[in-house]
Formats: sequence, structure tokens, C-alpha cells
Amino acid sequence: MISFDEAYQLTRQAIQPLPPETIQLIDAEGRVTAQDLRARVDSPSLNVSLKDGYAVLAQDIQSASPTSPIRLELVGSSAAGSGWQGMLQPGQAVRILSGAPLPNGADAIVSEEFTQTQAGFVMVMNTAEPWRNVLPQGADVHCGEWILPAGQQLHPTMIGLLAAAGYAEVPVIQRPRVAVLATGDEVLAPGQPLVQGKLYASNCYTLAAWCQHYGFYVETHVLHDEENSIRQAITSCLQQFDAILTSGGAWKGERDLVIQMLDSLGWQKIYHRVRIGPGKAVGFGIFESKPVFCLPGGPPSNHMAFLQLALPGLHTLAGISQPGLKLLPAMMAETIYGQPDWTQFVHGRLSQQAQNLVFHPLKQRSRLQEMAQTQAIVQIAEGQSELSANRAVMVQVLDQP
Repeated sequence: MISFDEAYQLTRQAIQPLPPETIQLIDAEGRVTAQDLRARVDSPSLNVSLKDGYAVLAQDIQSASPTSPIRLELVGSSAAGSGWQGMLQPGQAVRILSGAPLPNGADAIVSEEFTQTQAGFVMVMNTAEPWRNVLPQGADVHCGEWILPAGQQLHPTMIGLLAAAGYAEVPVIQRPRVAVLATGDEVLAPGQPLVQGKLYASNCYTLAAWCQHYGFYVETHVLHDEENSIRQAITSCLQQFDAILTSGGAWKGERDLVIQMLDSLGWQKIYHRVRIGPGKAVGFGIFESKPVFCLPGGPPSNHMAFLQLALPGLHTLAGISQPGLKLLPAMMAETIYGQPDWTQFVHGRLSQQAQNLVFHPLKQRSRLQEMAQTQAIVQIAEGQSELSANRAVMVQVLDQP
């Protein structure tokens, strides 16, 4: 067996991101940028008003107050898309709406609530320092400015930023296509009649759901423990998919055929069996330039091996610069114990106490119910035997309420 840290590094080193493609910006939510992106335009393209009011010269109204208003000649109006074309002179004002270009010569906007209009004039009852209520040209994005890094998964507000920066199309990493193969004579696809001694392929659906959660294309297959069907499924999937996840058949028994089949087909086995609990039977290799993860059949082992090793590998394939689950600081609610000769992962829930997140280990008798209730995972690293109560730790957060 190898250590978890070594397995993680070997996984990341063996996988390269998929090639880039250019897609329409409207379709880019959830995709991963293929290169550093810089603004192509200034936004806004001119100095514009942040409020409805009046464009003025700040020095004209530096003494204005409710008891001593300043009267300015009203010489025009400026609206978004149709700015006033003149040059503002001392003693003058231009009616302006939010988003409209700042008239030439003006350097401040007085909010409407501090004004009163009279025939051809506006009475200003408050001061406005230079650039008050003005959004300068390029304030949101400046042409040539670096705005997003390569490897950034795009969220809705980032799409808006790219639109403002002049993008109608964006270069992204191709979306991984993942095949999930569940093996075992005892497993059935959901929807089939459940007969005695059988169970439904919950692992397969958990893995597929995680893949969909991250925007990957995914297809599932449930296979019998039979050499030809496993061989055919693997060789067929290699032609259609970018990565393969297998569930079950990863240990050393006579019916654990997946690793044996991959060995006979000549894959590049990088590791098989890792000092982690749960999940030690996990295997990983490259077959025809594509990553193949062999995950154990037991649900906790299957899930943890996926989250700790396969998911970072798939994230790397997808071009995500910070792969794996998100990390947050938390405090331990109680002491938990592990084995110093391997890395232990513990399911838990989170609570908020004062300014701190608190991690509470789960102790469910049901494996699947414990997994379903998990909000976070904490790691007891190899070489440690416990994490004591009230200790500060980093926890992996699952994207669940």
C-alpha cells in the first residue's frame, strides 16, 4: 500500500486537463476557463451617473445648504444612451438620469432629493464634492485588466462580469464525459424487481450524481461479475468517454474481476490499495490515455475513495485549478480517534457556535443514512492517532444544506 498523500499526488500528476473549446457566453455557467481572461473594453465606456439628479460643477455648489440654496441655470438633459452634447459652464446644470453619460465639463452629480426645480432653473440645497455619484469610465472593468484566471469554474455573477468586459464567447475546458460501471452479481439497477439476496446499485447512482453535480456528462452501467461483459464494457467506454469509474471488484478475491481484467488488458496501473480508511482498496491507472478509477464496493469505502482521490482527478481533467471538496476552518466538538499507520476520514455535521463552525462526528448504525446526513468530512492524517475536542481543524464541506 501507499500513503494517501502519495496517491493524491500521483493522481494529480497523471491527469492532464481536456482540450479547450470556445462556447457562447450564455452557455458558460459552471464551465471552467481555459486561459486567463482580460477585459476587452472599458465598462462603463464613459463616466456615467450613479443616480437621478443634476450634473454640476462641484465648485458652484460648495456652499449650498437648505437655508442657502444655489440657483443654477438648467440647460439640458442627459439620459442613458442619449447624453447631452454641450459643454457645461459655471452656473449651469444638466438634468441627468442614472446610467447616463456625464456631460462635458461636469464633475459631480447632485441627488434629486437635494434639489427643487423652478422655471428654467434648479435650486441646489446640498454640496457635492468632485466625482460625487459618478461612476468613472472603466470602474467596473478596465480594458486589458486581468479579470479571471485559468481554471476558474464560472458562476452567474462571473458571466455578467465577462459580458461587461466584452465577451460573447469564452474559451473553456471541454466538459468531461464519465462512465460509471457498477459490477456484482448481487446488484441491480433501480426500477428492476428486487429479489432476495440482491440490492440496488446505490454506489453507481451516488457517483453519477456527484458527476452531474459538477457538470460532467455521465452514463451508468450495471454489470454482472463476468469477464466478457466487464471487458466489453471497459473497451467500449474507452471509445466514448474521457474517464471511467468502476464500483466493486477492486479487492483481491476470486470474484473481484475489475483489477484483474484491467491488468490483463495492459493498463498502466499507478496504484492499487492506499492507506486510507474507509476506501483502502481503491485503484487508479491510465488506459489508452484515459484515467480509470477502481472504487471498492462497500458504500462508505466507495464514496470516500471517490471524494478523496477520484474527484480531485476528475476536477483536474476538467481543468479546475483547486480540485476536491471545499475546505473551511472549524472546531472539533469532541475527540475522535484514528490509526496512526493510515489516514482516516470521518463523516460529520456542522453547527454554528458564536463565530466558529463546529464539527460533530456522526455515529449512525446505517452506512447509507450516515453518508446522506454528512455535511463535512475531517481527516486524521497518517501519523496522528486523534483529533482532540476544541481543536482547530480544516474540514471538507459537501455542497449540501
